[in-house]
Amino acid sequence: MPTIYLNHPVHGCKVATMELEAEADEKNGWTRYNVDTPSDSEDAAPVNVLGTKRKSTRRTQVVEGATEGV
Repeated sequence: MPTIYLNHPVHGCKVATMELEAEADEKNGWTRYNVDTPSDSEDAAPVNVLGTKRKSTRRTQVVEGATEGV
């Protein structure tokens, strides 16, 4: 059974197990690729689109007249 690897710009990667399935997928925008061929380092490197995590600004409230441990 052949293993055919396909890539789509929106949907990511998938594996087709039959030639007919791969041909139908190619009509819908999928392209074949070889997993043994190394990709370009710029395309393969993930890009962090999230900002840095902010430090929590929540403060504990101090209640006047309360004593701890009573």
